[in-house]
Amino acid sequence: MTTVLCADPDEAVAGVGDGSTVLVGGFGMAGMPVALIDALIRQGATDLTVVSNNAGNGDTGLAALLAAGRVRKVVCSFPRQADSWVFDGLYRQGRVELELVPQGTLAERMRAAGAGIGAFYCPTGVGTPLAEGKETREIDGRSHVLEYPLRGDVALIGAYRADRMGNLVYRKTARNFGPVMATAATTVVAQVREVVDVGALDPEAVVTPGIYVDRVVEVTS
Repeated sequence: MTTVLCADPDEAVAGVGDGSTVLVGGFGMAGMPVALIDALIRQGATDLTVVSNNAGNGDTGLAALLAAGRVRKVVCSFPRQADSWVFDGLYRQGRVELELVPQGTLAERMRAAGAGIGAFYCPTGVGTPLAEGKETREIDGRSHVLEYPLRGDVALIGAYRADRMGNLVYRKTARNFGPVMATAATTVVAQVREVVDVGALDPEAVVTPGIYVDRVVEVTS
């Protein structure tokens, strides 16, 4: 597989289809690929299922995608916070669905998808509404619920640097969900601050190998 270096974010998100499941990196705004999300709004794909840590901040990024009416369902851990008014309004109006997933379980479901794991048992959520309808099993004297992998058609992630082969380096908190999302989607698109020549990145610092990355776009502002 060859990583494609895209001229702009619009080229990077070309071909995202209606009804796609889109994994969107970011911990709040840290590491959120805002330029790719803005390009996806321009691209026009709709009826999307978005998987992210939260359900948008303020009026930008993921919140703007929601406000544009492109999202059918949100799968996330933190749907409500002080600046999540866009999602909150849409949910109260019945215009968007929500699947609430504990943060660690969300990460592990995507990791399982990338690792080819069929399903796994997890104690998180036992005895709460999040476990309703799920298979449970007692393991070592503790109840667990069965969780299934979470795969994406597309992953939009933010990284700090990429080389021309698509190897990615992240910066601090912006790393968050990017690495597991990159393994869990059919097409992975990375927004980076800088693209460097092959050999310029310290191999020990590469977190996401280029074999997982389909498209890279440099966004400097």
